[in-house]
Amino acid sequence: MSIMRFMTNTDNRPVTSTSSARISYFATPSELQAPLFDSSGMSRDSIRRHVRQERNSLSNEEQSQFALIASRHMLAEIQAHSAEHVALYLTHDGELATQKLIDALWELNINVYLPLIHPFCKGHLLFVRYAPDTVMVKNQYGISEPQLNVQHVITLDKLDMIITPLVAFDAHGNRMGMGGGYYDRTLSQVENNKPLAVGFAHDCQEVSQVPTDFWDVPLPVIITPTRRLAI
Repeated sequence: MSIMRFMTNTDNRPVTSTSSARISYFATPSELQAPLFDSSGMSRDSIRRHVRQERNSLSNEEQSQFALIASRHMLAEIQAHSAEHVALYLTHDGELATQKLIDALWELNINVYLPLIHPFCKGHLLFVRYAPDTVMVKNQYGISEPQLNVQHVITLDKLDMIITPLVAFDAHGNRMGMGGGYYDRTLSQVENNKPLAVGFAHDCQEVSQVPTDFWDVPLPVIITPTRRLAI
């Protein structure tokens, strides 16, 4: 797949706004997905179960199509910020696939980094350079991560963008992960949007309200196949 085909543009629609967010639509309203799921009063675990079921119910064809569309928009976001060091993740449990985006970044000579569970600091992540020849191992959750090489570790402040996985999100940029708190701890260290944290999710992962705690950090930008949500 060439970068030119990957970057083929579609017509963006007018920006609409709410009191808390700006939403740029990549598709007409009629093409948007089903009505927003009402998560009012639901527990975090209940919301997780519902959203994971929704995204895992997508067919292989839908997963592939949505991932390609969303990756095109994410690549445009990366280039708009002239990002040279980008942290990503490898797809797990129905998340938007990232491999086509990673391939495009490699082709553009943009450095890609993946999270690695910190071996000494419980509950924290390291970010390690990821290349086609990187040796990969399985972590405690069965997710592939780079084998630790201290020469390939980058500090958080040297990253330009960190693209975060998530289970659910709402219109205020609140995100819900799998419950381990790894990205919550990472995002709490970000100052002045350096690096810029960007959520990457299917449209079906949006809910009306994500329960929040005082330590939760909203995402300033979320990209889905149909829109860009900016807080």
